[in-house]
Amino acid sequence: MSKLDMLTPDNSAIALIDYQPAMFQGVQSHDRLVTINNVQILAKAAKLFKIPTVLTTVARDSFSGPFIPEVTSLFPKHDVIDRTSMNSWLDANFRKAVAATGRKKFVLAGLWTEACVIFPTLDMLKEGYEIYIAADACGDLSLEAHNRAVERAIQAGAVPITSSQYAYELQQDWARTETYEGMMDIQRAHSPYGIQIRFSKWALGEHASEGGAKAG
Repeated sequence: MSKLDMLTPDNSAIALIDYQPAMFQGVQSHDRLVTINNVQILAKAAKLFKIPTVLTTVARDSFSGPFIPEVTSLFPKHDVIDRTSMNSWLDANFRKAVAATGRKKFVLAGLWTEACVIFPTLDMLKEGYEIYIAADACGDLSLEAHNRAVERAIQAGAVPITSSQYAYELQQDWARTETYEGMMDIQRAHSPYGIQIRFSKWALGEHASEGGAKAG
């Protein structure tokens, strides 16, 4: 493994942690709608590129509520791993699901950054995983709490990324036709760039494409 190697559909996996109503209630670091949009970018990119995906909740039925349906509806056959531990890595079912992906490069995102993201980050780094935190899809009790958690993760060896960066890194080339329209759908639904896509299609025609005449 090398952090200089790009994240690809063949070398990476993703874990999305605790996107639940009770956890969203505590988020004051980011606009919660932005966080919901960004986790959907991650989830839809994972589905589009067939990335091994782990979903987990904490105290789903006794306190925190279900994982948001905007994500779980994308993975109807996935078991959402429910835990009692703040640290997902302490849960045997989570560790088993992570190992089952066969991947060592892991993208993590979740609520909250200072606990449910940083704790498994530290443990997974110790276990030899290469961790990438999609920071703009995370949220915390305050901006201070979020920033300090990300800084701690960086000092420990994790790499901060954004949700769209991960999607772009998977796509790499707009001429990759098998995923081009899926990427355009993600951008239109969840990114400000979607406005430009709509304009270009209107102005130039539906054939307009960053990948040239053969894409799309």
